[in-house]
Amino acid sequence: MTHDVRRADSPAGAHVDARAESALAGRGAKGPDELRREIERTRHELGDTVEELAGKMDVKGRAKARADALRDRAGAMTVQMRSSAAHAGEAGMRHRKPMIIAGAVVAAVVGAVMVQRHRC
Repeated sequence: MTHDVRRADSPAGAHVDARAESALAGRGAKGPDELRREIERTRHELGDTVEELAGKMDVKGRAKARADALRDRAGAMTVQMRSSAAHAGEAGMRHRKPMIIAGAVVAAVVGAVMVQRHRC
């Protein structure tokens, strides 16, 4: 965001960033050690930003990471489904007799209904 604001010591036609101007005015004079620390911190932040941008540009790496994540997720789902199937099998074994009786009753009712319809 630049404004057409000119300082007294700036050349004609030079623009001044309002945020930079207010930041400089609020800080006051700094010593060389403080300036070095600020430069080092800025370099570090810039390095992080460049690394982040490079990571976003690495399409092949991002695709591989995504595929690995999906593979891990599928593996977890497989384990969960096997566990659920084993649990269902155990429940079926525990309630085997009632299930057989219920199946026989359903078959008898269906058979009776079919015989009744056939007679009519």
